Amino acid sequence: MGRPAVLPSLLLCDFGNLEREIIRLEEAGVEALHLDVMDGHFVPNLSYGMPIVAAIRRLTKLPLDVHLMISNPEQFAMQFVEAGADAITFHREASKSPAELLAKLKSEGMCAGIAFNPLTSLEESRSLIEDCDLVLVMSVEAGFGGQAFNSNALDRLKWLRQQLGDGVLLEVDGGVNTRTIGQCVEAGADLLVVGSAIFKQPDYCEAMSRLADAMQPTV
Repeated sequence: MGRPAVLPSLLLCDFGNLEREIIRLEEAGVEALHLDVMDGHFVPNLSYGMPIVAAIRRLTKLPLDVHLMISNPEQFAMQFVEAGADAITFHREASKSPAELLAKLKSEGMCAGIAFNPLTSLEESRSLIEDCDLVLVMSVEAGFGGQAFNSNALDRLKWLRQQLGDGVLLEVDGGVNTRTIGQCVEAGADLLVVGSAIFKQPDYCEAMSRLADAMQPTV
């Protein structure tokens, strides 16, 4: 997968036509899929669980980037490994033993990451961050799509890039669209999670093309 890369968040896709949606995304040239798992406890919303991840795994060979917005991720993370995830990110705010979970995920060959909500300190988790394959910066509070982009995420991405160099993937999620994606890339983001800017457009190929154009630096 190249850097930077747009990862469609399937939360807004048409689940009644899941296979068709994945085919459309593949035809549009996406390099990976982002799957948001919500439990109605850690975040005030419900999405889907292991069966949907397993179904998507059967439908595509694209890497599956699973974002666990759930309480006690230690209890369920390995089930998502078995369901076919390639990368698993869990929230620092939800985990009682993040270092142990990171190590366990890595031992299973996962790309292992930690997500941080906008108000959660990065500096206080410095040692954890250094052990991650991936750090997910939320530009909105986890739980609902369609929220406005918080520009504080740009400062957090810049800080992470300065501290970590290029050895750790930086991902940003929330409010990423043609107006904000270029700023995210400039700040250091490798993976751009996009929802409405793809799924609320009639043509996914055109949507991806517009996002790719918007990622280019302005002269």
